[in-house]
Amino acid sequence: MKKLTGLILLMLVLILAACGRPDSGSSSDGEGGEGETYTIRLAHLVPEEQSSHVAAVDFKEKLEAESDGRLKVELYPNGQLYGSDREAIEAVQLGNIEMTIPAVAAMASFNEKFQVFDLPFLFNNNEAAYKALDGDLGQELMADLESNGLKGLVFGENGFRHVSNNEGPIEKPEDMEGLKMRTLESPLHTDTFNAFGANASPFAFGELYTALQQGTYDAMDCPISLYYTNKFYEVQDYLTLTGHVYAATSLLMNDDFYNDLPEDLQELLMEASEEFRTQQRELAQQQDTEFMDQLEAEGMQINDLTDEQRDAFREAAAPVYEKYEGQIGADLIDRALEANN
Repeated sequence: MKKLTGLILLMLVLILAACGRPDSGSSSDGEGGEGETYTIRLAHLVPEEQSSHVAAVDFKEKLEAESDGRLKVELYPNGQLYGSDREAIEAVQLGNIEMTIPAVAAMASFNEKFQVFDLPFLFNNNEAAYKALDGDLGQELMADLESNGLKGLVFGENGFRHVSNNEGPIEKPEDMEGLKMRTLESPLHTDTFNAFGANASPFAFGELYTALQQGTYDAMDCPISLYYTNKFYEVQDYLTLTGHVYAATSLLMNDDFYNDLPEDLQELLMEASEEFRTQQRELAQQQDTEFMDQLEAEGMQINDLTDEQRDAFREAAAPVYEKYEGQIGADLIDRALEANN
């Protein structure tokens, strides 16, 4: 009987100890306040050499150094934890991780207003995109993410997206007729390529190389940096500089985690995020130039579109604007387009 009583008491102690443990995102030394420490697990899809991860390393170092160790950042690049942006965003929502850096296109599955940034040929250049994303329009949409349990910190950049395939150079929409085209996990992206005549469907980025290698898909689209860092030049022969979509990313955090941080750490986090944005965009543009040369050296055949050829794609994409105007809102679309002025 004494052994049984002792066993029961031991079990109670273990249960109470487990209930008293802090969650995986924070820990305390018992003092509270400035003694509290917080762990930020940041998972994303891109490889270590790509600009988002390079800037994330400096982001980590700044937060850890300037918080005097109260913030700890763990980086999980290259799809180590999640094979798609959607999975990573869901994990942040649920609090399974604290941060991710998804393509904005994937965020539209959680908040359809973000579809506005995926409209084809929306921005003429990087400066127009920055004007929209960093201005009132982008900040309003970031604030709206709080209703989805997410804290949008800043927008980053993957650059303009371009089309590749294994059949031949693409110079007009008719050249895409029947191509098995992989798209982002976004109905708007899929509809855009179907409007060009492709046989388009979404597929997880982490498994794309193998799908192209096996012939499951003939074609894809992504920014220059991802073509090179993911070695898609090994499984794609032709690259056309369509520039059909400016691909933004976003530094996302679990909203509850952010709100639980002390005010001084929130301020430090925002400061570090803004520095991340500046550094990452500069690196992204540098890498676009460097990696384009590397893609040619690796044997990809690259062609650009003339203004007239690009206009043919714009015309083919017009039905996409008509289809999504009701979901996105004509006002949001007009405000985004105004950034080109």
